Amino acid sequence: MNDPAATLDQIAERIHAAFESQTQARDQALAHARTLTRHCAHAIRAVHRAEAENAQVELNAAAGLAEQLRALQAGYPAIYFAGYTQDALKEYAEAKTVFGLILDGGRLPAPEELGVENDTYLKGLAEAIGELRRRCLDVLRRGYKKEVETYLQYMDDIFNVLVTMDYPDAVTGGLRRLTDVARSIIERTRGDVTLSLRQQRLQVGLRRLERRLDGTDKG
Repeated sequence: MNDPAATLDQIAERIHAAFESQTQARDQALAHARTLTRHCAHAIRAVHRAEAENAQVELNAAAGLAEQLRALQAGYPAIYFAGYTQDALKEYAEAKTVFGLILDGGRLPAPEELGVENDTYLKGLAEAIGELRRRCLDVLRRGYKKEVETYLQYMDDIFNVLVTMDYPDAVTGGLRRLTDVARSIIERTRGDVTLSLRQQRLQVGLRRLERRLDGTDKG
């Protein structure tokens, strides 16, 4: 005769074991996600400081952690697709994009290369626009240079792709909001670049006028 109580105990034990395993995996994923985010932040900071070697070291460390998070997809898909995991992988996509565009000759990594989901990759691209603006402003502080036009073009290229992703937020993971933010960032940056260029032209014109006046005075 079956003993329901004994059967229930066995079922409960299996569930306990599954929950214990899932809890451990979640705790480890949270720790990896925090550390991955930190490495990505350090990599981006190194990029802005033109410290290519330090940036690469941080990205290498981030890549190892990203690989461990991706491994969750097989055994714990709910943890892999959780917000904190995908947010950390988004930071990884952003850091790799910023490094590639600024310090690696304009190289843009693909989602397959990074091993991230399409929506996560696109959100990383969207947030990279903010870092490209920061780069533009860093250059403009030293005076207008043609370099900023390149970065502004990168921003436009990314945005032109983002606006084509007209799908529900349930599919893109809220990409529409980031696209709107990106549009605002690009508009402000274009205004800053235009103002800097006008100021430079004005300064050049004033210097030319000053030299002509000096020549007249000497005559």
